[in-house]
Amino acid sequence: MTGIHSLMTKRDRLTRQVQDHLDFLVGSVSTKGLKYPAFNLTTKVKGKTVTRHIPKDLVPLVRQMTARHKKLKAILQRLAEVNWELLGQGVELRDYGSV
Repeated sequence: MTGIHSLMTKRDRLTRQVQDHLDFLVGSVSTKGLKYPAFNLTTKVKGKTVTRHIPKDLVPLVRQMTARHKKLKAILQRLAEVNWELLGQGVELRDYGSV
């Protein structure tokens, strides 16, 4: 079992990483085809696929922001695991201002 202090340190680090990844977009970048060199952001909204045109000059930024979303999901998964361990050790997370 990992110590509470160590878990809280890890939790603080993960919380900072979440804050560092908040400028994200959900979806994936796709091309409109070989004959038409343009790009779309495709995502789900209320269960329906939505496609949005990406201006050519924004494609690198949109790719970076969608990658940031994938990283954010991984960070949140690790944070959930740490929170679970803390709860298992009897730590009341509300005492730390997070709930």
